[in-house]
Amino acid sequence: MIDDPMDRIAAALERMAPAPQPAPDFDAASAFVWHTGPDRLDPVHQISRVPLNLLVGNDRSRDTLLANTTQFARGLPANNALLWGARGMGKSSLVKAVHGAVQAEHPQLKIVELQREDLPSVGRLLNLLRGASGRFVLYCDDLSFGHDDSHYKSLKAVLDGGIEGRPENVVLYATSNRRHLMPRDMIENERQSGINPAEAVEEKVSLSDRFGLWLGFHPCDQDQYLAMIRGYCDAYGVDIDDATLRTEAIEWQATRGARSGRVAWQYFVDLAGRRGVTL
Repeated sequence: MIDDPMDRIAAALERMAPAPQPAPDFDAASAFVWHTGPDRLDPVHQISRVPLNLLVGNDRSRDTLLANTTQFARGLPANNALLWGARGMGKSSLVKAVHGAVQAEHPQLKIVELQREDLPSVGRLLNLLRGASGRFVLYCDDLSFGHDDSHYKSLKAVLDGGIEGRPENVVLYATSNRRHLMPRDMIENERQSGINPAEAVEEKVSLSDRFGLWLGFHPCDQDQYLAMIRGYCDAYGVDIDDATLRTEAIEWQATRGARSGRVAWQYFVDLAGRRGVTL
């Protein structure tokens, strides 16, 4: 039992705001997830990703991101990257696949996932990574901002501003369905109702301008959709003739009301299960 009032106050403060956990052993894993309360980096030993050669239909974006990541892993200059566009077209899959391909030759390359809700803590995360010896891809999936959302201000200084700036051993890759990370009606509202509409719009869209690479992902056509599925079948040894695959895949797409890389993978998972093939 703590008798001293000051000791009781100190213990209560420690419970309310515990000290951050020590930096992890970065050699223990190639991927980490950032958590707050307390601040810590949890290792991920099994990354959910597909091989790079199975990502069909976005060859230019794949090659650009692969080259940028390879440069970064070698200690050369590299840009932050924003992967934006149609949902389900492999934006997050590409980030993880590129990391896996480059990390195989450059073991010092790590990937750290940061949730959008934890953006206010990104400064503390960067301070932790700044002193580490590895190279880090800071990855934020499905990044977007809504009305009255000020989280984007936490990210602006990381990308291109602030006194300290982005650490030399950190690059940021983000995915979003929105090119400017904010809904169009939010930007239009600023134009119509702001006292200085042009300034208000510029302040909000300037975040996306701070990414050196903009990689667009667009809806796939039917041939690309079928090629994705055929690639999965060949890679995992699922035997199916082209006519049957085409008929089933188009029917599956029709029931979903969409055609994308995600829908192609979902059909393939169903097909593999029916054919008794484990993934």
